[in-house]
Amino acid sequence: MAKQLSPSDPNWWRHAVVYHIYPRSFLDSNGDGIGDLAGITARLDYVADLGADAIWISPFFVSPMEDFGYDVADYCDVDPIFGTRADCDALIAAAHEQGLRVIIDLVLSHSSNRHPWFRESRASRDNPKADWYVWADPKPDGTPPNNWLSIFGGPAWEWDSRRRQYYLHNFLASQPDLNFHNPQVREAALDVARFWLDRGVDGFRLDVVNFYFHDAELRDNPPLPQERAVAGLARTNPYAYQDHVYSKTRPENLAFLEDLRRLTDRYPGAAMFGEIGPDRDVMATTAAYTEAGRRLHMAYSFELLSAPFTARAIRRVVEEVRGAIGTGWPCWALANHDVVRAVTRLQLEADPDAGAALVAALVTSLGGGSCLYQGEELGLTEADIPPEAMQDPYGIRFWPDQPGRDGCRTPMPWQAGAPQAGFSAGTPWLPIPHAHHLRAVDQQADDPDSGHARVRRFLHWRRNEPAMREGGLRFLDAPEAILAFRREKDGEGILCLFNLSAQAQALTREILANLAPDGLGAPVALRGFEATASPDGGISLPPFGVALLRAAA
Repeated sequence: MAKQLSPSDPNWWRHAVVYHIYPRSFLDSNGDGIGDLAGITARLDYVADLGADAIWISPFFVSPMEDFGYDVADYCDVDPIFGTRADCDALIAAAHEQGLRVIIDLVLSHSSNRHPWFRESRASRDNPKADWYVWADPKPDGTPPNNWLSIFGGPAWEWDSRRRQYYLHNFLASQPDLNFHNPQVREAALDVARFWLDRGVDGFRLDVVNFYFHDAELRDNPPLPQERAVAGLARTNPYAYQDHVYSKTRPENLAFLEDLRRLTDRYPGAAMFGEIGPDRDVMATTAAYTEAGRRLHMAYSFELLSAPFTARAIRRVVEEVRGAIGTGWPCWALANHDVVRAVTRLQLEADPDAGAALVAALVTSLGGGSCLYQGEELGLTEADIPPEAMQDPYGIRFWPDQPGRDGCRTPMPWQAGAPQAGFSAGTPWLPIPHAHHLRAVDQQADDPDSGHARVRRFLHWRRNEPAMREGGLRFLDAPEAILAFRREKDGEGILCLFNLSAQAQALTREILANLAPDGLGAPVALRGFEATASPDGGISLPPFGVALLRAAA
């Protein structure tokens, strides 16, 4: 059994850079075309060298893989395609030796319909687990008990002929929702967390953490006004047309999060961060869910993942979160396994090396925890997956209007000249684009101007800058294309300037004087993060450029 990493800093999570690993696509060690835990262990030195503080691993539990691990059939064992529990123990031990903490993805709101709990629950209405899932009788006309919708399209209710009842599923029909109103279910969920904490993990990323409870009265969700509905998930998905006040984010959730926090606090240095799914008042929810010392350590939503990539929009989101969060704590992300890769989504493809540096520097500079998704440091673009190769059930359901999540989940390219880019000796579960071969790790490792090299330099520099890790943040008024803010701690200040446009941007001496009225010191000596001085005493930022200048706090 792995020994837990000694928590030299119990608040490590407050400024951590968490490297998000999608295990199917990181590295395949046995040639079956699917990444595995041994593959992650083999490349932990890469993650540590990059400058991350922790890894977050998407689910590797036993699963039929209808939603690629987010449909769990056994919470306390490793699916054979990923390895064994011994492989997991070895990964945890190796990560700790590298100074990396290990965060695992817990999917507690729902299980697979192949989980033994569900098999027993559906067998009858009076067995010991009959009430472990959300069951309801049909209306007199045989239709579902209410109007709730599934994120994956269609009603959130599936008919079961054995119980002659409907069961709730907020996602696929093969992902039935657990009934958290049942105290036995809550205790079982705590047992799962305890099992992995005892095994040495350093905490959890909690999938769709606001979906645990549903309205016990099963009241209908009201419609959203048309103008808000169209601005929801997408015009092609009817889920966006409801205000989901009864199917998720229920007040009972807070008490369970407190139980989960009390358990986690028994393990020094362990932390929880949650993903808050689409919500009517995400700011208030984030504040409530991260109330200091009581619930989650931190949480992220899809606000930055969906906001326009403009200085005004990013500043608005960050200021709103910071203003609303109270005693809570944010975690920032510009990429993950569910959204289009950042270089493509943010239109940085003209210079992916600069784009990779811009994304990594921005998301890790906003004050709080941050997540970097595997491959973003390489400036990988979204892969174009042909219909016949698609795997994602969401993408298949809504194709072609929404091509799904496969394009951001393609395997990591390690070696440009090797078969399958060094990811596998077999045929990868998703094709690797030719463009990704050209941006492989071995092509960037020795190039000081590559995206990987710039990200690595920045993260190592950030690690030794208290103002960037722990300091306050203050946004500044700058020309439209420039996102400007100061990080400040103990009299030390750093002026951060991000050019979010594809054109060079000039900042005159007068503009710099307004941004730093007490004067500027020497620019930070960090290759790839410099500004060019202009004759009038101003500076110029290249397209997608980042400049870091020292300033009095």
